[in-house]
Amino acid sequence: VQLVESGGGSVQPGGSLRLSCGASGYTYSSNCMGWFRQAPGNEREGVASIWTGGGNTSTADSVKGRFTISQDTSKNTVYLQMNSLKPEDTAMYYCAADSHACSLLAASFAYWGQGTQVTVS
Repeated sequence: VQLVESGGGSVQPGGSLRLSCGASGYTYSSNCMGWFRQAPGNEREGVASIWTGGGNTSTADSVKGRFTISQDTSKNTVYLQMNSLKPEDTAMYYCAADSHACSLLAASFAYWGQGTQVTVS
């Protein structure tokens, strides 16, 4: 299983970024993918998840209204559109896959990407 994130970078407060996560090596459909983030000294935090079979999503309260998770099933790719970014959004962002619960709990996901850095300053 391979998860490859891209789209991170540096942006000013109020700016936007779109993260992408391409998945390969496992059955993408009828599964769960999620985005998590981890800032130095903090625990890994669930940001959003999506059930790839039906498109149902969950979003953390801390980013609700600013971040949107979506997918392109033809490309086995999940996106995280991040708008109105704040300095506190600065973190390494990770893509994760394969969770029966499809929650925002990191422990429920089996596979992880290497991460992409997002810096807001």
